[in-house]
Amino acid sequence: MPVVRPAGAADRAVLERLWLMFRHDLSEFQGGLPNPDGTFRSDRLAAAFTDPDRLAYVVTSDEHPAGFAIVRGLAAPTRVLSSFFVVRGLRRRGVGLAAVRDVVERHPGPWEVAFQDANTGAVRFWRRVATALAGQRWTEERRAVPGRPELPPDVWISFAVAAATT
Repeated sequence: MPVVRPAGAADRAVLERLWLMFRHDLSEFQGGLPNPDGTFRSDRLAAAFTDPDRLAYVVTSDEHPAGFAIVRGLAAPTRVLSSFFVVRGLRRRGVGLAAVRDVVERHPGPWEVAFQDANTGAVRFWRRVATALAGQRWTEERRAVPGRPELPPDVWISFAVAAATT
């Protein structure tokens, strides 16, 4: 199973490389081309290292980078899993669900996550995650993308997670 830990300054370069893969995957559903230097917009990643209300987690598998999670709203009543990524070679092996479970159990309470209807893999994954973590006690709604009227609404799943019992 994966190892999940808060990302530190030494992890930033690895997360920036994983971010490129994440944004490349999303470009299929959200549109957008890379910047002229080959990077993608990365303000959410940068904020995870500078904003005290956000936290990045790095996911490893056998000491190899496997993905990341970015949480925002640490001080808010509801936390948002604003970015989540697992490398393609580890998808459909339980790594994603285990990583999400680890992250959300560190911050018990209400959670939200957004994705696009066109991303059928994400639709299946997040519904499965919500059911695994909250049973049938989760909701799904569509919300307009702020400042992007040309995009279809995002799908938002809301659920709550109790503290882990270990």
